[in-house]
Amino acid sequence: MRRYFRILLCCTLLLFFSALYVFSQFASSLETEGGFSEGHAHRASSRGDYSKHEVKKVPGKEGPADPGQYERHTADKPGSVQDVARAEPMHLAVVACGSRLVETLAMLKSAVLFSSKPLQFHVFAEDELHSGFKEALDSWPAAFQAKFNYSLYPITFPSENAREWKKLFKPCASQRLFLPLLLKDVDSLLYVDTDILFLQPVEEIWNFLSQFNSSQLAGMAPEHEEPRIGWYNRFARHPYYGKTGVNSGVMLMNMTRIRATHFKNDMTSVPLLWKELLMPLLQKYKLNITWGDQDLLNIIFHHNPEGLFVFPCQWNYRPDHCIYGSNCAAAEQHGVFILHGNRGVYHSDKQPAFRAIYEAIQQYPFGSDPVGALLQPLEVALREASHTYCGRVGHLFTKRLRHSIEDLRIAPLRKA
Repeated sequence: MRRYFRILLCCTLLLFFSALYVFSQFASSLETEGGFSEGHAHRASSRGDYSKHEVKKVPGKEGPADPGQYERHTADKPGSVQDVARAEPMHLAVVACGSRLVETLAMLKSAVLFSSKPLQFHVFAEDELHSGFKEALDSWPAAFQAKFNYSLYPITFPSENAREWKKLFKPCASQRLFLPLLLKDVDSLLYVDTDILFLQPVEEIWNFLSQFNSSQLAGMAPEHEEPRIGWYNRFARHPYYGKTGVNSGVMLMNMTRIRATHFKNDMTSVPLLWKELLMPLLQKYKLNITWGDQDLLNIIFHHNPEGLFVFPCQWNYRPDHCIYGSNCAAAEQHGVFILHGNRGVYHSDKQPAFRAIYEAIQQYPFGSDPVGALLQPLEVALREASHTYCGRVGHLFTKRLRHSIEDLRIAPLRKA
């Protein structure tokens, strides 16, 4: 009788601890779900490992969403994922909303064309753009698909302030501020605006990450080289970095350091983590900022200048560097490395030199002779733009591009 009582007691205890474990796992799952939402379920898709997860959101729950929670798909491209996975990829992120699909694809195309190291694209886009990205990227020739993987994510802001963040400056632009919280498994990242074009391999700017000192956690270029035409030093109503501020259209991010650093600020004497800093900063300065999230980044690095690595203007060359006369000395010496077509210059006649470069890359047929199908037509178009200030320095746009195209031509010979 005593033996049966012991068996019954053991079974009871086993059931109790099993129920306790299940309850703890359920509670833990509630703690990690939700937080970044726009009020409905989203999905992200990627070319890579295949897994499915139902999206669950807890209304009002604070904390970052995990992109891995979203349903993920894989494209049936034998060999492409394996080829890219051989080396550690360079992570490239972009945020696209509204009519920016074609422009973003041109940026991704320029990255794939000239880079030899594998790329991992993180594309944050409105739901209605996802099918367009997937259709286009999956249609690129296999030889170019083998150079990259991609993941698509929804636009995701903290649920309590989603509308305010989304409408800050341009639609969805402030999404970049939350990348360290959303891509929690990514150590380092290159963020670029949709209107960026790479005129040389991505690995050239990626190499700056290895030059960061122990305190630097982000890299950007100055907003202006010449203070007399600078915007921040003449008009800003908030703190900004250095003499002329910085431009966030091309931004290297050591996201591990960003997540771990406590940032000095002018709101409290206590340094704050990145996830604690953003909303109070917006609340304090939202009536005084013009350029949205870029202004917030300037405020942050004004108070934490030791955290910023500043690279020269040829890595973020904008119309401002030539419409008032050439004022990027580094580009005059070495050429333009990364083109930034802000002010909508790719889609208007205001700066035909910028539009010519965009159209040359956007219309270039994959696999065609890059000299005959890209460089030579571009040189003709730039000569036709020589009546403008930026057109007069057209040779700066093709100086580095010529080297990139030459490397592109000889790459198949090296493999042979």
